[in-house]
Amino acid sequence: MAPPSAMNTSAAVAEKEKAIDDWLPITSSRNAKWWYSAFHNVTAMVGAGVLSLPFAMAELGWGPGVVAVIMSWVITLYTLWQMVEMHECVPGKRFDRYHELGQHAFGDKLGLWIVVPQQLIVEVGVCIVYMVTGGKSLKKFHDVVAPGAPSIRTSYFIVIFGSLHLVLSQLPNFNSITGVSSAAAVMSLSYSTIAWVASLNKGRHPAGVDYSMTATTPTGRTFNFLSALGDVAFSYAGHNVVLEIQATIPSTPDRPSKKPMWRGVVLAYLVVAICYFPVAFVGYYIFGNDVDDNILITLEKPRWLIAAANMFVVVHVIGSYQIYAMPVFDMLETLLVKKLRFKPGLPLRLIARSLYVLFTMFVGIAVPFFGGLLGFFGGFAFAPTTYFLPCIMWLTIMKPRRFGMSWCINWFCIIVGVLLSVFAPIGGLRSIIVNAQSYKFFS
Repeated sequence: MAPPSAMNTSAAVAEKEKAIDDWLPITSSRNAKWWYSAFHNVTAMVGAGVLSLPFAMAELGWGPGVVAVIMSWVITLYTLWQMVEMHECVPGKRFDRYHELGQHAFGDKLGLWIVVPQQLIVEVGVCIVYMVTGGKSLKKFHDVVAPGAPSIRTSYFIVIFGSLHLVLSQLPNFNSITGVSSAAAVMSLSYSTIAWVASLNKGRHPAGVDYSMTATTPTGRTFNFLSALGDVAFSYAGHNVVLEIQATIPSTPDRPSKKPMWRGVVLAYLVVAICYFPVAFVGYYIFGNDVDDNILITLEKPRWLIAAANMFVVVHVIGSYQIYAMPVFDMLETLLVKKLRFKPGLPLRLIARSLYVLFTMFVGIAVPFFGGLLGFFGGFAFAPTTYFLPCIMWLTIMKPRRFGMSWCINWFCIIVGVLLSVFAPIGGLRSIIVNAQSYKFFS
């Protein structure tokens, strides 16, 4: 039996660890309702990238485009279900973070190296893209509302958008941003609806619509096809925050967190379908290959409606930025407090989070074409964390019967995901090379 002093020491260490966990953003609050998860998942999933789906359809064509959009929805819903199920796959233990599940599946060190770099690429990358998207949408709103006003550089609008996040980033945890997230979820549904309803209202061109590929050479068509597959795949990135969202839901042996979480996920995915499918298919049907990479630019009129849609995009990416930043804040604060022994508290949180927001704002201003680069970099991280990493974890942890239904479905998803993560960056890299002439830093 251990001496009393050793027991007292271990109890003190455990108490200190619990105090830190109660302070960290992911584990500090576990009283979320099931509909909180629905708001958070919609906000995480339905990015402003939904507005580029008609353009992706134009590069893919009707058959492959419809298959890619619908198959991505089905596969990612399945892999999201797996992650919800695996959150408490060990009785009495919760895997509150993506990398914790990775460590359980692959081992402590290997799990960290497999998951954390990919998760950080997705989350930091999305935050930078949303910083640029927020600034550009604010600028579009200004230009539409005041067409005769002097032109203002996008950089200034990115600074305005980033300044707002310096304040919002001080909200302590997921539950505290539920209001922001719910507003963002409503806005995503609103601007998606405006995009396809306004397209229907405008109607097809009297002379007919061209559905042929935009590129004229076989090489161009091939690379554009691959890049468009990447655009569709990157529309489904919510898996990177799903375990962190589930961590906020209370759990008991008779009512585990997976039940309310799954209810929220199903509602969120219905909203995703309502947003994605009409925008992609109606937008392409109306405009064909004349559609821009943002369908709101193609529409232009009525002016007041396009202005409203751009402001809805701004509100939505405010919420999305916070959803993707929260796990990064958690990693940052865990490193500072547990490894570097900083004292947890408001000063640490204020400095660490403000520096992160300023970093994403600076990169957004310096590299406003980051969205183009993300098609390349994101292929290495978006497809794995969303399409096939959950399947590999499922095979490792749950060990389904070889050649059984579950085993076959998982291997199908793994093959599709690996092909995506190999080919999408090739298309993205070619797009970067072709457009490199027009890239301007600090533009």
